[in-house]
Amino acid sequence: MSQHVVADDQRTRSASATGATGRRGNPWWALVSVALGVIMVGLDGTVVSIANPRIAEDLNASLTDLQWITNSYLLALAALLIFGGKLGDRYGRKRMFLIGVVGFGLSSLAIGLVGNIVGIIAFRALQGAFGALLMPNTLAILRGAFPPKELNRAIGIWSGASSVSIAGGPIIGGLLVEHVSWESVFYINVPMGALALGVGLAVLRESQSESVRQRHDLPGILTLSGGLFGVIFGLIKASSWGWTDAKTLAFVFGGLVVLALFVVIETRVSAPLLPMRLFTNRSISVGSTVLVINFFALFGVLFFVTLFLQNVQHVSPIGTGVHILPLTLAMMIMGPISGHVTERFGPRPPMVVGLTLSGVALLLLTRLETDSGFGALWPSLLMLGIGMGLVITASAEAIIGNAPVDDAGVAGGLQTTALQLGGVIGTAVLGSVLSSRVGSVLIDKLTGAGAPTDVANGLTGSNELISQGVAPRVTGASESVQTAVATGSHEAFIAGLHTSLVVAGVATLVAAVLALLVQRGSNSDGTTVVVH
Repeated sequence: MSQHVVADDQRTRSASATGATGRRGNPWWALVSVALGVIMVGLDGTVVSIANPRIAEDLNASLTDLQWITNSYLLALAALLIFGGKLGDRYGRKRMFLIGVVGFGLSSLAIGLVGNIVGIIAFRALQGAFGALLMPNTLAILRGAFPPKELNRAIGIWSGASSVSIAGGPIIGGLLVEHVSWESVFYINVPMGALALGVGLAVLRESQSESVRQRHDLPGILTLSGGLFGVIFGLIKASSWGWTDAKTLAFVFGGLVVLALFVVIETRVSAPLLPMRLFTNRSISVGSTVLVINFFALFGVLFFVTLFLQNVQHVSPIGTGVHILPLTLAMMIMGPISGHVTERFGPRPPMVVGLTLSGVALLLLTRLETDSGFGALWPSLLMLGIGMGLVITASAEAIIGNAPVDDAGVAGGLQTTALQLGGVIGTAVLGSVLSSRVGSVLIDKLTGAGAPTDVANGLTGSNELISQGVAPRVTGASESVQTAVATGSHEAFIAGLHTSLVVAGVATLVAAVLALLVQRGSNSDGTTVVVH
């Protein structure tokens, strides 16, 4: 039978934390359960980046294909996260979390079995849809389980669990790609999902909001999803169509118009998908914007540094994972530390410091050259990981800590949407920037390296391949000409990488300035919670 508890936010969560008996309903066991789901999603993100070069080789995938393998997942996730949080608020956060866990595992299995690019992209989108049920409800479950004084610590551990999976992903992915197959990196989600399901069924208590019994906001769902798709599709295709091409502008501006329509709809419906009242809180608005920019930089850098290591420097998949460890280990360690810092000082200091460190680290990465050793890479990656780890936990406090507990699922969806949307925009925009820069310098780099002019002109159609860091083979060319082509191609890739890093670095420093406007969450709104 349901027990209806009407109380303010603090008393509700304190009761949840202190009144639980045994494992079921205990907040720390709830944290273990949701952490397993977060680890599964985190592993998937980093192992895919390690597998991308091998997928391209085995399935003859272009740079755009690889972007869509990443972005079909991120786009579906970003478009549906708020809806997933809303479903959790209405039908039960435990229920939606566990449905997401099962669906994520099964769609991962399908990705490994399908055997073609189109199928992989389609199942990655389905995987993202189930992730949209899983991720926002992890934060909503924590918000309902922990009292305010322990919430930041719990979110720090939640962030640390995500970072552990991000840290382990490159190593696990490298081992699987190198010694089993690229398909196997998706199969690992099956046992992980089974474990998360078993623990969740054993320890989680159901919770939902009494204030979301209205009809679903179908116009809001359609306009949000459609608008995001239009913008992101246009950004991805800009590298091949051109930034000023009519088709690029039509998709990008058309998507922005649809998103504007979404905002209008949300201000007029009785049960909006995303209540616009949340954005009247400055910390929620700024925190969401900052998080988009933060992950704009992270996903873009991770995507292209992986291509740099494997395709330009010919580092093995396992070696690539080791090279990225300074970034991922620093994120893992800083998650819980950031929780303590945020609890003591509020979200503003760790966000400002973290974003500043990240911006400087990105600009320092422009020192990379084709023959740079590990010593030129690890200090910047370490600094970037420290910065990212600080921002993730602090931004959760800025967004979720400032939202009423009745909107916990929506706020969790908003926080995770900002994260994933940043990843989508990062791989799309920075990919287009890199590809455009490669195209503009390619002939000069090839001829400067000693390739004949006619050979250089003939390779302009290989822009997408070179934008992956791969040097094309020239049929019938001498070894010296082929060496010149490889040198020039890699130098063109490096030029594009540098430009994309500057864009990411400057954007992150701008976000550091915006973070000065963030305040500590009050967590003081009244609420109605249903506990089963």
